[in-house]
Amino acid sequence: MVLTLAYRPFIDPIDVHTLWYLLLVPLALGVSAAYKAVRVDELREFPRAVLVMTAQIVLGMIALGVLSYVFVQFVVPRLA
Repeated sequence: MVLTLAYRPFIDPIDVHTLWYLLLVPLALGVSAAYKAVRVDELREFPRAVLVMTAQIVLGMIALGVLSYVFVQFVVPRLA
């Protein structure tokens, strides 16, 4: 293996496997900003609309995670 001093993004990815859930907020913020940039009628409403949609995405992902956990831990064993 050859060691280089330069960072190669797609060849040497950053090791954030233990902190993957922290990347949900910037991802949700980016998706919300891109979506609301073409959907809001007035620019005054843009920041609030982006924050509301970001919160909806993050809370929805948390709810999906909890529901998946409950399903796998409690419902699936009763079916088997």
